[in-house]
Amino acid sequence: MQIKNYLFILIIAVFLQVNLTAQNSSAPMSGARGLAMGDAAATFSDIHSIFSNQAGIAFMEGLGFSVGAERRFLTSEINSIIGGFAYPTNAGTFGLSLNYFGFSGYNEQKIGIAYARKLSKKISIGAQLDYLGYSIPDYGSKSLFTFELGVQAQLIENLTIGAHIFNPIRQEVVPDEKVPTIFRLGAGYSPGKNLTITGEFEKDIDFDMVFKAGVEYFLIDILCLRAGVSTNPLLNSFGLGLKLKNGLMIDLASSYHYDLGFTPAISVSFEMGKKSTSSETTK
Repeated sequence: MQIKNYLFILIIAVFLQVNLTAQNSSAPMSGARGLAMGDAAATFSDIHSIFSNQAGIAFMEGLGFSVGAERRFLTSEINSIIGGFAYPTNAGTFGLSLNYFGFSGYNEQKIGIAYARKLSKKISIGAQLDYLGYSIPDYGSKSLFTFELGVQAQLIENLTIGAHIFNPIRQEVVPDEKVPTIFRLGAGYSPGKNLTITGEFEKDIDFDMVFKAGVEYFLIDILCLRAGVSTNPLLNSFGLGLKLKNGLMIDLASSYHYDLGFTPAISVSFEMGKKSTSSETTK
């Protein structure tokens, strides 16, 4: 094997370890709305669920899209850009998600093709085929395929349970360096039309359990406030959402790591047939 190939394996392994500790782009993401709520997003049932639990897009009433960006710890070299699209049909909901993480010297790409379907009025399933790409200019690149699966169920009125798994087949980027395999189990509760509370357990096979929780409260129909927390490492988060006319939403958020600092994010989304109040986790 040529020296540059050894160097490529070494460098990508180092970056994988760095990214894992910073929630890299291969893991499920949920835009600025999810970030503000501690990323407890397994029960989202709007366009943001294309990133966190594809079963949620089965409950969408019309086509939707979302674009967003975040700057990890205010560092220009650690940027993440996402985009998603979903289109409901009589045969189920089809979706496409795009994710770019990194900078010119190292970057990751993720392209996902999703499908979700209602099994009943209150139960849905979803799946997504993922292409993952890793690139270090002048050293080489690596690409592979994996998949993710999700389910959502409304057990009782206003209470939804969501479960999701990413990369169950344990794909490897380089020998002894695997793409994260991540399980998520969460609940979302809306005691009133203006309030949503979410909680979630997340387990990467190679790391300790993470607990996440978030709250979303609509002060008025067009403005909501959000806050959240997650563990391992401890992160606090906060944000707001502006619901404009015709299903357009602008979300602003930031998380705070006590050693590394702030991670700001912004998302712009649109959904046809979007209801004018919150209650988006318990349809």
